[in-house]
Amino acid sequence: MKKSILVLLITYYSVIMAKAQNYYTEIHTDAKGYAYEIVNGDPSKSRVYTLKNGLKVYLSQNKDEPRIQTYIAVRTGSSNDPSENTGLAHYLEHMLFKGTSKIGTLNWDNESQLLEQISDLYEKHKKETDPEMKKKIYKKIDSVSKEASKYAIANEYDKMISNLGATGTNAHTWLDETIYKNNIPANVLEKWLFVEKERFSELVLRLFHTELEAVYEEFNRAQDNDARLVNYELMDALFPTHNYGQQTTLGKSEHLKNPSMKAIHKYFNTYYVPNNMALVLVGDLEYNKTIQLIDKYFGSFEYKEQPVKKKVIEKPLNHVIKRVVKSPTSERLQLAFRTEGTGSKEELYVQMIDMILSNTGAGLIDMNINQKQRAHGAGSYTSIFKDYGIHVLYGAPKEGQTLEQVQQLLLEQLEEIKKGNFEDWLLVAIVKDLKTRRLRSWEKANGVATKMYNAFIQKQSWEEVLGEIDQLSQITKQELMQFANNFYQNNYVVVFKEKGENNKLIRVENPGITPIVLNRTDQSLFYKEFSQIPEKEIKPVFLDYKALIKVKELEHTPFYFIKNTTNELAGLYFIYDFGTDNNKDLILALNYLHLLGTDRYSKSQLEQEFYKAGVTYDVQVYNDRIYVHLKGLEENIPQGLDLLEHLFSRALPDADAYNDYVKTIKKSRKNSKLNKQSIFKALAIYAQYGKFNRITNNISKDKLKNKNPQDLVDIIHDLHNYKKEIFYYGKRMSVAEKALLKSHNFGKGLTYKSPIKYEKLSSDGTLYYAPYDMVQAEILFQSKGDLFDVGKMSLARVFNEYFGGGLSSIVFQEIRESRSLAYSAYANYAVATKKEDYDFISCYLGTQANKLPQAVEAMSELMNHMPEIDKQFENAKNGALKQIASDRITKSNIFWSYRAARKRGLDYDIRKEIYAKIKEMKMYDLRDFFNKYIKGKKYNVSLIGKKENLDWNAVEKLGKIKELSINELFNY
Repeated sequence: MKKSILVLLITYYSVIMAKAQNYYTEIHTDAKGYAYEIVNGDPSKSRVYTLKNGLKVYLSQNKDEPRIQTYIAVRTGSSNDPSENTGLAHYLEHMLFKGTSKIGTLNWDNESQLLEQISDLYEKHKKETDPEMKKKIYKKIDSVSKEASKYAIANEYDKMISNLGATGTNAHTWLDETIYKNNIPANVLEKWLFVEKERFSELVLRLFHTELEAVYEEFNRAQDNDARLVNYELMDALFPTHNYGQQTTLGKSEHLKNPSMKAIHKYFNTYYVPNNMALVLVGDLEYNKTIQLIDKYFGSFEYKEQPVKKKVIEKPLNHVIKRVVKSPTSERLQLAFRTEGTGSKEELYVQMIDMILSNTGAGLIDMNINQKQRAHGAGSYTSIFKDYGIHVLYGAPKEGQTLEQVQQLLLEQLEEIKKGNFEDWLLVAIVKDLKTRRLRSWEKANGVATKMYNAFIQKQSWEEVLGEIDQLSQITKQELMQFANNFYQNNYVVVFKEKGENNKLIRVENPGITPIVLNRTDQSLFYKEFSQIPEKEIKPVFLDYKALIKVKELEHTPFYFIKNTTNELAGLYFIYDFGTDNNKDLILALNYLHLLGTDRYSKSQLEQEFYKAGVTYDVQVYNDRIYVHLKGLEENIPQGLDLLEHLFSRALPDADAYNDYVKTIKKSRKNSKLNKQSIFKALAIYAQYGKFNRITNNISKDKLKNKNPQDLVDIIHDLHNYKKEIFYYGKRMSVAEKALLKSHNFGKGLTYKSPIKYEKLSSDGTLYYAPYDMVQAEILFQSKGDLFDVGKMSLARVFNEYFGGGLSSIVFQEIRESRSLAYSAYANYAVATKKEDYDFISCYLGTQANKLPQAVEAMSELMNHMPEIDKQFENAKNGALKQIASDRITKSNIFWSYRAARKRGLDYDIRKEIYAKIKEMKMYDLRDFFNKYIKGKKYNVSLIGKKENLDWNAVEKLGKIKELSINELFNY
């Protein structure tokens, strides 16, 4: 058996080797004279153009829906920040949402004069060393900024983009890149280009001091995120000379508080030029027409020579560097080796070793550490940048285990590679896995588009990108062993994240920003011109579930099928409509399953068999449902199902594994009680349900200890006997049907016992508080609404678009844009997902603790008095209509849409109804909705923050305070 598998894998390997020669670049020219590159054998059929001004354009078709994923990539990031103005690239990214001399202004002549004054004041502020004088200058900046805001139209860029029906509007900055993102309907491509051309044509630092304060709130959030703190230390030690380690994307506190607007303009003028930028568009587009439009709008940008940057050469690491980071959360470590950058042979070796260490279950770390529970969790990943890269191993200790012991376990896995102690077939299986992952990723426009902008940033040709996996396939086991022995020495950095007080937190006073003028009802001349550009209407397409989903009975079990017309990928799902509300032991048993072998295989052998077969399985347990999922190429599904059925029917109890499993659960619980996100989640659930909720109603440690492992295995063996649905997404229904009839035990079709009922509290205005040592404070308001009513779905959608979410919403404008009181703020009306459930209203603020009173006051005012701006309402309404019209629910998502509809008691695509109602909706409809279901509501409030930093006089005004201990929140 083993010999035949090896022969098959070697044959597959030979085919891969042959295919490696098929990728080569060809130059073509279209009828209009636009030259472009294609790569022979490219499944994405991508084209790469270079305009005369040096602008790179990446285009690829994906006709699944009439939308286009767009990225505008700039090949610069925090590594190019001036050393005296760190964080500049990032806050410049924020300012690219503020408009130009045409977008976002009522009177540019008057506004520009005031902006020049503000710029001069910032230069004066930066040079001033006396703290009191700096405060006086800042007050003057605040005053002039208020005056300048009278000529500004806040969020006009976002309003235009929302009007297009765009989704995912955002941007990010990293070491070598700044990426601007929008997903747009295909019919508004020219209008989008019209806006983006103007957006990138010049920089206007409008509403600068409020946005910079919002960036500082982002800096505060990072201080409360110890994953970032660990990464900062890791990069600093790995790169003592290069800016990868010496400058963070968010920058230094003192630089954020002392910016130079002139330096920002200089940076923009240097790097935001066409020969340092790329447009990436993937979706429902026509190649020839699209490149003509891009040239029409971006072809006039002027080429500008880029500064020649000599690569910073780091000295070799010849010893181990240890750093320590402390924070209130649990212990863990990261251990990293510095590698060469993109395109190097070293990159290929490291990526292959990373996969040998950690894949979906057959890696050395997976088998030797995680499955054997020798640590609380461990893994491996790589990040390869333009100049250098890093290979990171990470792990967390079990109870009673030291970080040094975890470190040693990780290093031992590298020693195994050096000795060649891994299976010969593993390299071939990894290549097969990587090809399948690429196939799955590139099904979606975003998958191809992301790969494209990465190629541009890292100066890779598209041919090189396509050939990466084939290059990996040619690496031999002997080469990897030799590389590992030479590369992985005592030349690494290890960062211990220990539990303790972080004495490096920076806390600053509230600068006292005067709210700026928003001019929400006004529009610039540019906006009016934008509105006149015609757009061809996209007609919405709604689902006919009966026509699209094939269903039949297999042994008293509903079997649903949707045909995959795109590729050879397949997915088989077993869906049980019960979960932990029915039996708390279900999650205990099904997580225990991941640690068990069978009467034929040990756990590691079983995982290897799945990996050899090219399939992965997953078990997900929720409060009301269970999913057992198998995925891979369709040809591998029958073999994968054989293995899955064998596991569920022949799993054997292991007392030692269970004892370690209980220790793992106890450690996880201990860690949760130290983690801010876990505490805040528990606090919010307590505020919703009270003392008896899904977190507090847990299995006690004594019950865990006394469980009989055989009882848990019996639950696993018995699962097939209960009612379920089976869903298959693949090319041929017969493949799954035959495999199911051959391998699957359909069981008895029993009904599971009734679930526990967790009743949501009525909202009485109680404030639930949990203390935590952090820079920010976070507060969540929650109110129970009415029972599900399908008629509210259209109003809720427009309300959330208009009022509560997105960059042009009322909440964002008032809380962040006007007053700079929070980096993150939202309000949301959530329609129940089940017909027997209640709607829920929530609003959230994450802000510097000393800004909390002002932020809460502003949010409370909004939640009781909704501003009515007709133009903004129409914008939100049109945006929602265009999103629905261009939305296409396809592939396996058709079935999940059907399931979601059924839970609400519907048998049709509700979007048709929502679309029709939004079309007829008026401002007074939204006002009535707000007044009836939101205004005047009482809220249960969840608050987390450091007690000493909070203004308790202000907090007490919110309601009766109930401080909860960690033990009360978790009950373990």
